[in-house]
Amino acid sequence: NYLLGVGRADCTGPVAEIPLMGYANPDQVGGGLLTRLYSRAFIVADPDASRRVVFVSADIGMVSQKVRLEVLEKLKSKYGNLYRQDNVILSGTHTHSGPGGYFQYTLFWITSKGLIRPSLNAIVNGIVKSIDIAHQNMKTGRLFINRGTVENSQINRSPFSYLENPASERSRYSSNTDKEMVILKMVDRNGEELGLISWFAVHPVSMNNTNHLVNSDNMGYASYLFEQEKNKGMLPGEGSFVAAFASSNLGDVSPNTKGPFCVNTGESCNNPQSTCPVGGATMCMATGPGSDMFDSTRIIGQNIYLKARELYEKASQEVKGPLSSAHQWVNMSDVSVELNATHTVKTCKPALGYSFAAGTIDGVGAFNFTQGSVEGDPFWDGIRDQLLGEPSNETKACHKPKPILFSTGEMTRPRPWHPDIVDIQITTIGSLAIVAVPGEFTTMSGRRLREAVKREFDSHSRARMDVVIAGLCNVYTHYITTYEEYQAQRYEAASTIYGPHTLSAYIQLYRGLAKAIATNTVQDLPRGPEPPLFNIGNLTLVPALAADRVPANKTFGDVLQEVRPQYQAREVAEVTFVGANPRSSAENATEHNFLTVERYTKASDSWHVVRNDASWDTRFYWTKGLFGRSNVTIEWHIPPGTEPGIYRIRYFGHYKKKLSITQAVSIPFEGTSSTFEITTL
Repeated sequence: NYLLGVGRADCTGPVAEIPLMGYANPDQVGGGLLTRLYSRAFIVADPDASRRVVFVSADIGMVSQKVRLEVLEKLKSKYGNLYRQDNVILSGTHTHSGPGGYFQYTLFWITSKGLIRPSLNAIVNGIVKSIDIAHQNMKTGRLFINRGTVENSQINRSPFSYLENPASERSRYSSNTDKEMVILKMVDRNGEELGLISWFAVHPVSMNNTNHLVNSDNMGYASYLFEQEKNKGMLPGEGSFVAAFASSNLGDVSPNTKGPFCVNTGESCNNPQSTCPVGGATMCMATGPGSDMFDSTRIIGQNIYLKARELYEKASQEVKGPLSSAHQWVNMSDVSVELNATHTVKTCKPALGYSFAAGTIDGVGAFNFTQGSVEGDPFWDGIRDQLLGEPSNETKACHKPKPILFSTGEMTRPRPWHPDIVDIQITTIGSLAIVAVPGEFTTMSGRRLREAVKREFDSHSRARMDVVIAGLCNVYTHYITTYEEYQAQRYEAASTIYGPHTLSAYIQLYRGLAKAIATNTVQDLPRGPEPPLFNIGNLTLVPALAADRVPANKTFGDVLQEVRPQYQAREVAEVTFVGANPRSSAENATEHNFLTVERYTKASDSWHVVRNDASWDTRFYWTKGLFGRSNVTIEWHIPPGTEPGIYRIRYFGHYKKKLSITQAVSIPFEGTSSTFEITTL
């Protein structure tokens, strides 16, 4: 038996005017909310609580070094030495629809408009709060593991790179993606269900780069369905059961299963350059199985949820045995790798290649760069040399055949552009080893890493370990391809920032951690060089929060466009209010709920909340006008099976009012639609 704790906390942050993190598209700025973002924490401790491990999966693009270091600082001040860098894993689901601006390295400032404190604070505080809740609710319980295959939910988005891997290696696998899902089920000693963690490799990019609503994408929708089923009668975000759908080796894996087609002509662009005859690479986009991106998110999320539910119900293999954790900080720009007895190679200072600017078939770049570029371009090279400086000959040679676009490891103003010091970490819970990786391993990279770690455990008489990769942990270092995939220089390879031997270096390092755990010598591992924590305040191009204003003869919360008197299921009830900037609410109350849908109960003459802003079928749109004015439109996409009756929609906001030049206050307000009736067909 173990002591188990689970917790969930909101980490949404500001839903307006903040660039969304993932597609690196500066035009993709938040303008409302589809579903809330949560941090989900799981603590497993020995019966005497002497050893413990923490796994957190947060609905964010990735965990940044700044987030991790601030979380560890807060945990230390609360709990002393209980939760540390070695026994706390922080993983991001990799949704591309969450607010950005929580990074300390300069490269990430470009598309997220700097460092945005409200965004960073929401994530750090949400993660810490989820751990607090888990810590306060520890119970004696049991763990079960199960695994199974998820169909119709992924494709390899760089299949030509995958084909560069040796045929003998590829022939051992039935697919060019990992279809296996691993789930961990948690119950207390009375059999009461506590939670689940699922690991499955797919990009949460069912929502594309035209989306402006903050949401947790397909993985978040799977969590939503599981938690709604287990927390019966509760609103989203409420209830004690916690279901995390965590990321894995998703580097080259897309949920857009229809594959890449030219937007303008409709023909396939599944070629090594992902380029179209007319319009080039910017026209090549992949789409999901649904009628639009919302529908695709629903379909992929539901597939993943249904498999997890089946594996959860049938899970019978119990996880037993000691807990341990191993962690090192490593300077990834300077690792020597022994390939064999005679050959030693090195990693490189970080740099991004040309194809990084091309983006992927899930989200194309801005300037018609193409994937698979092994040649530079004198025009862009010239601009780069002028603005950012030319890469050194050493860096150019180290990264070959990558043509370097940004030599980020040699760019230090105003702060370093990329991390050198990276976390490597493994925690084990009995026979389960969670390998926490600082980025996006491709399918084959992940397979090689899992196999190497498993073999290392085997050779030290820890046989039959279940090895899972948890993706996007602790610090973000982009992609990790195999040496062979690197030669093709598609997007993932161009974004393998420490050069062609990055994977070999990680395999060597993670084997070292596995060996230390297996031989009980973790205490002898060198800590490694501590990463820097840059003290940056709010350094951002996001506009300052101005005072909110209303049109003549109107007040905040007034209805501008009313609902219809009657609707049926599958229709959309829609109402528009005089609004205020949602950032005024986010900076006021961490878990502010912007809307409710309420049903009238005649017997008690009262209104009962049936939906909130985290509900999948509600959408909250904020539209900025001139002179501090703005509108809010709330949609409820009425699902089949909705109980007939009388309903209304309510909006809750804060407006910012200036008291003087230096002082401003946020004042809460609300608005309510007319009542409307939902009738049966």
